Amino acid sequence: HRRFDYRPKTDPYCQARYTFCPTGSAIPIVKEEDVIEVYRLQAPVWEFKYGDLLGHLKIMHDAVGFKSSLTGKNYTMEWYELFQLGNCTFPHLRPGMDAPFWCNQGAACFYEGIDDAHWKANGTLVLVTTISGTMFNEMAQWVKYDNETGIYYETWTVQASPDKKSTVWFDSYECSKFILRTYQKLADLGAVFKKIQTNYTSIILFSGEPVYLGNETSIFGPQGNKTLAAAIRDFYNPFKPHQSVREFFVDLFKIIDCVILNHQFYLFYNLEYWFLPMKSPYLKIIYEEVPLPVGSKASFGV
Repeated sequence: HRRFDYRPKTDPYCQARYTFCPTGSAIPIVKEEDVIEVYRLQAPVWEFKYGDLLGHLKIMHDAVGFKSSLTGKNYTMEWYELFQLGNCTFPHLRPGMDAPFWCNQGAACFYEGIDDAHWKANGTLVLVTTISGTMFNEMAQWVKYDNETGIYYETWTVQASPDKKSTVWFDSYECSKFILRTYQKLADLGAVFKKIQTNYTSIILFSGEPVYLGNETSIFGPQGNKTLAAAIRDFYNPFKPHQSVREFFVDLFKIIDCVILNHQFYLFYNLEYWFLPMKSPYLKIIYEEVPLPVGSKASFGV
């Protein structure tokens, strides 16, 4: 996933149904001698609206919790879409604009408190490691860098086949990937993780080798490819970014229908369009184990 120099300003056209990070705050600087417990948090996506319906489908949202020994304060950190999932997955087709219009950004959110009931009821709240105040402050610096340079949400993982060792053409970039990066950063700083099973959700598309099509200007600009531009617009036409969760899943099935009948998918990734020659089993939602990391310093007993 490509890193960018800065985060672009959001367009006023992009409106969120739910405010992004409503109670968010800056990550505090803690005392170096503080001892901070780190918790793995996981619960079904959209639980606040639909209960644990998506828990049965194993579509989970991940976060990380911290508890300071010195102050007793708890904190939650997570990464999610600024304008909800539909906007990150589908563009708007706006009148008078040739190119599909994307309202797609993701970012980290940090706030005081851990909603124990939310994470425990249908999910997970478990201690994974303990770190020093120094490590926490170094992690906070890294979060700032990660947040300023990794700005676009990517729903899909695209790979060649369901085989474990299969080629990954495109990797997703969503809430769980941020948590995995955070754990890895902590491990590199010397955190030693407990040996517990940790599983994550991926939505995977299966495709032959992707074909590069170009960027917005080369496809939709004045010198663009009119036929290709029309094909991309037609592909995205059934999908509505502003929608309820139920509509999102109806659209997901429309996609599957289109993908299976026509063996095609147009992917927008790092501001570029790609054609995916789709192949069976086309799409899968998997919930699989990703082990907690082993750090580069841990072996030296740091």
